[in-house]
Amino acid sequence: MPGRSWTATVRGRLAAAVGVVTLLVAVLTGTAAGTATAAPAAAPVAAAQASPGWVCPGTPIPDGYVITQRQPSGCNKAGAWYIQPVQNGIWTCATSPIPPGYVITLHNATGCSGIDYWYLEVPRDGQYTCAGSPIPPGYVLTGHMNSGCGNIGSWYQQLARVGEYMCPYQPVPAGFRAGTYNASMCSGLGGWYLLAA
Repeated sequence: MPGRSWTATVRGRLAAAVGVVTLLVAVLTGTAAGTATAAPAAAPVAAAQASPGWVCPGTPIPDGYVITQRQPSGCNKAGAWYIQPVQNGIWTCATSPIPPGYVITLHNATGCSGIDYWYLEVPRDGQYTCAGSPIPPGYVLTGHMNSGCGNIGSWYQQLARVGEYMCPYQPVPAGFRAGTYNASMCSGLGGWYLLAA
């Protein structure tokens, strides 16, 4: 039968081992208390990649996806939407989100089962965009045409440059400031002369 000192030694070593395991678990799970820094949290797991397909109204549209078709009788006659990844030169339904980095350049009033189609493109210098299209960073609207974009109006979009006149009712892009006003610019709507900030 072992003596008391041997039993005390075994108990002490067992308690130390349990303490080490507890400390390791606390550090690895980020639950350690005190001044010690917990291990950095792991990056969140990416959401499952969405697939093109039909969804019901109210379904969140994943980032980078657009609505391209509508089926009025789908989803128990509530209507169904077909979603797919955005790309340069794609027709989308009027209810579709416009992903960042795209502008509206054409309009079709009878598309998408009668609720309107919008044509999305990647922005470029010297491009007409439809009224209501986002203005990408670094661009300004410099001209206007009432009959453009299926009679809803279109705006001529250019990269911002010093010495250019920009139409009213838009933000002055970063790195620039508005100078003098000329009432004859922007197809008679007036325009502000761009200067370096």
